[in-house]
Amino acid sequence: MCPRLAGAVMPSFASPLDTPFSILPQTVLLLPAQAPTASMEPAPLSSLQEDGEPEESPSSPSPSAFSADAVPPRPATHRSLHKYEPLDWSAYFDEERPVVIPDTEDVFNVYMAGSEGPVVFCLHGGGYSGLSFALAANRIKEKSHVVAMDLRGHGKSTTSDDLDLSIETLTNDVISVIRTMYGDSTPAIILVGHSMGGSVAVHVAARKVFRNLHGLVVVDVVEGTAMASLVHMQKILANRAHHFPNIEKAIEWSVKGGSLRNIESARISVPPTLKYDESRECYTYRTPLEKTEKYWKGWYEGLSDKFLSCPVQKILLLAGTDRLDRALTIGQMQGKFQMVVVRHTGHAIQEDVPEEFASHILTFISRNKIGPNGVEIPGLAKTWQH
Repeated sequence: MCPRLAGAVMPSFASPLDTPFSILPQTVLLLPAQAPTASMEPAPLSSLQEDGEPEESPSSPSPSAFSADAVPPRPATHRSLHKYEPLDWSAYFDEERPVVIPDTEDVFNVYMAGSEGPVVFCLHGGGYSGLSFALAANRIKEKSHVVAMDLRGHGKSTTSDDLDLSIETLTNDVISVIRTMYGDSTPAIILVGHSMGGSVAVHVAARKVFRNLHGLVVVDVVEGTAMASLVHMQKILANRAHHFPNIEKAIEWSVKGGSLRNIESARISVPPTLKYDESRECYTYRTPLEKTEKYWKGWYEGLSDKFLSCPVQKILLLAGTDRLDRALTIGQMQGKFQMVVVRHTGHAIQEDVPEEFASHILTFISRNKIGPNGVEIPGLAKTWQH
C-alpha cells in the first residue's frame, strides 16, 4: 500500500458537516384536561368523491428543523479532489510529437502550438516538464510558434541514460532535437529556459551553432544564488512528499506546499512529473533529482559570464531583485541585457503568472523585431540574419 506523505504537514480544513448534528430533545407541553362539551351544530359532512377522482391523502406534518430529514446531505468525497483533477495538454498545445534522434535510442517528447512567427523554444527546470509552459503557450501561440520540450529524464522523453543530466549532455540533446526537427532550414528561434533549463538555454546559445538564433530568455536563475543554494538542495528534496495515492493528491500537494501558486497550471504540469510505482501502489516522482547531485554544480558554474557573452538579444526575468549577483549587476548597468522583476510570483514564473509571462515574451519579440525568418528591418524586403 502507498505510504503516508513523507514530510507532509497538510493543513486541515474542518467542515461543519464533519461534526454530527445533535438531536435536541423535544419539549412536550402538558395541557389540563377539559371535559368534553356537546356541540349544537351537526358534524360537517365530508364532500362526496366523484367517480375517478383520486383520493386526497392527508397532509403530512412539516418535518422538524431538528429531524434527521432536515440535515443537508454530506457532500460527496470526490468533490474536493475535482478541484485538482488533471487537465489534458490538448487544451493548450496543438500537437504532441516524439522526436527520434538518428543513430541513438533517444526519443524526446515535444509539445507544439501556433502557426506563424518565430519559434519560441521552451526548456523547463529540473523536475518539471514541457507542460510547465502550457498556460503561457496558449497565449504566445497567437503570434508565434511555441515548442516545449521534455528534457532527458523528464516527462515522456526516453533515452539510453535518463540519469545523465550533465550540462554537456542536456545541451547536446537540445541541439540534436532542433536539428532533427528543422534540418538546415532553421527558422528564427528564441530560446526560453526556466531554472535548470535556463542554464541549458545559455549553453546552447553560447555554442553559436544556430545562425538563426535571435533571442535568449532566462527565467529566475542566477549563478550566485543558485550556487549558494546547492548545499541545501538535498535537504529540500528529502523534506518534500514522495508518494501520493493518486494524481489529484500530488497536484493538491504542489499547490498547498507552495511550489506552484496557479491551480490550473498545476493541473496540467504536475501529472507528467509523476510515475506509478507498482510495488508501492502509488505515484512517485518521474525524475529522481537526488540521484543527479554530481551534475548540479555544472549547471550553474560560470553561468553569468556565459550569459553575458551570448551574441543575441537577452532578457532576464526574475521573481526578486535579490537574485542578481555581481557580474549580472554590472552587466545590467552596462545595458548588456534587459531585466524584468515579476512581482507576486514564486520560482515558476511561467506557471504562476502565465499571462504576464507571455506578455513579456511577446513584447521582447516585438521590441527586437524578430520575425519568422530573423530580425526584420523596416523598408527592406530581406531579413538580416547572424
